[in-house]
Amino acid sequence: MTEFTIGIDGGGSSCRAAVTDATGRILGRGTAGPSNILSDLDNSLLNIVASAKNALSDAGLSPETVSSVAAVIGVAGANVGDYAERIERALPFARRRVVTDATTALQGALGDSDGVIGAFGTGSVYNARRHGKLYGIGGWGFVVGDQASGARLGRDLLEQSLLAHDGVRPSSPVTQTVMAEYGDDPERVVEFAHVSRPNDFARYAPVVFEAAAKGDLVATAIVQNAVASIGESLDALLWPECEAICLLGGLAKAYRPWLAERHVALLREPKGDVLQGAIDLAVKFLHEEGTGAA
Repeated sequence: MTEFTIGIDGGGSSCRAAVTDATGRILGRGTAGPSNILSDLDNSLLNIVASAKNALSDAGLSPETVSSVAAVIGVAGANVGDYAERIERALPFARRRVVTDATTALQGALGDSDGVIGAFGTGSVYNARRHGKLYGIGGWGFVVGDQASGARLGRDLLEQSLLAHDGVRPSSPVTQTVMAEYGDDPERVVEFAHVSRPNDFARYAPVVFEAAAKGDLVATAIVQNAVASIGESLDALLWPECEAICLLGGLAKAYRPWLAERHVALLREPKGDVLQGAIDLAVKFLHEEGTGAA
């Protein structure tokens, strides 16, 4: 039986890892670059391993210990095609399990309790546990999904800025600021969009919320559209007896003032974050080894 375990939160902007003993006590933490497996699988694998080795070093352990630990890795896109299997085959851990970031987010926020979570960072995803059964929404990636994510907010801001530049939609202070960043040249905006990854778009999310707080009409409309999609997804997962909604991720706090009252009434503070969820699942996984479970 391995002595240590590692929980990893593979985010679109960064990858976080924590090494623990068999009881779940955190011994060290590590970070590395983005781990968006749908847009950049090879670099995601490198960053997952790097974050684990950095956590081991932080714990005073040799980075080479990575080959003798059990690990649970939560990443967006693990529910698409054979990505989860490909990652599991490629990683150097003694035992590894790849799950969606929705699974780790749910575990982190609710522990083993029932409820609904929405996680909003570079990407977005929803999950629910009802009488022990899991139900998920989203996690389909930036191109066709991830509504209300940081990446989609940034993309929407650039889209609206171009429409304002062309005279199709009214401009506002935030669209003028964006266009000024690119020398008022729409071609430069398009060039940026074509070479950028989700985390590049997500850097505009704080700009959107800051402008909306000041009453900027374009930014306000972008946030309201995102909140509408949040409401639809939460409603699709809620059931009459549900007592808890937890919001997670870097944008969770920013969205709270914009939510509908029916959702605000169910908001609960999460027990832990997405990384804590990965840690909890990793410890469970470690003990499966000790009991001979698959």
